[in-house]
Amino acid sequence: MDNYDDLSPSEVNDLLRKWRENNERKSSDVVSLWMNVLQTHSNKYGNEKYVLLEQIIYAMLDCHLYGLAKGLIYVLSLEFPSSLRVMRYKAAALEAEEKYDEALNVLDVIINADETNAPARKRRVAVLKAQGLIHEAIKELADYLKKFMSDVEAWQELCELYLQVQEYSRAAFCAEELILHQPHNHLMHQRLADIRYTMGGIENMELAKTYYCQTLKLNPDNLRALLGLFLVANNLVGQYKSSGNSKRKEAWRLSQWAQSRVSAKQRQARAKLGLTDMMLSLSLAE
Repeated sequence: MDNYDDLSPSEVNDLLRKWRENNERKSSDVVSLWMNVLQTHSNKYGNEKYVLLEQIIYAMLDCHLYGLAKGLIYVLSLEFPSSLRVMRYKAAALEAEEKYDEALNVLDVIINADETNAPARKRRVAVLKAQGLIHEAIKELADYLKKFMSDVEAWQELCELYLQVQEYSRAAFCAEELILHQPHNHLMHQRLADIRYTMGGIENMELAKTYYCQTLKLNPDNLRALLGLFLVANNLVGQYKSSGNSKRKEAWRLSQWAQSRVSAKQRQARAKLGLTDMMLSLSLAE
């Protein structure tokens, strides 16, 4: 932990706000700042107090301080007895303690009260996944995406879950949805190319080649896509038996191009490493 001893309560609050805005957890630091500085000043921050307390609760759960977290949740439940958000804190505490069935019951109450409560639905998927119930998590997440079709993170998670159970065609569908949402993200094209390559067969190999090429068009420095294109092109060369086949010639040219690009990047990496070693030895000699 960094040294925050000289910070005033207002400066600590500003620091915690900055971490929230940057999505930085820093849980042990947050708990320490709360215990040493903010605990006696929490009533001075107006409406921001409740956002601050949420940050503190999740930090305590991260640090396995379940008793302290439950104490804050209890205080909030007295102040907001019918708050679904406070109920989510209770579910999070139960989940952190691996009381998964109880956590699911609380989440079900939230969902029954508000079917559009996306965070509760996503936590339900996370609890099922933590229990190893992958097929149940897939079903839950697929139902969620019927209502929240623009949730990119959910499509990514569903893709990963399908890959875990080796349902590659459905994983490919999820990857295609991700490309529709983020057409200029080279990693999305690379993911779909990887899946198509894994599925095998000439048709999937041709699709993998197309998506690897698009990945490299978006990011020429994507080494994984270069290696993938090299493997796909070599595979297609073997698939197209006729030496005069135009597709075979195209696959051969792509294979040679990808191999030359990979070799060039390896030479660049070795040269950079050699320069770094030389600078290091010079600094040591001085």
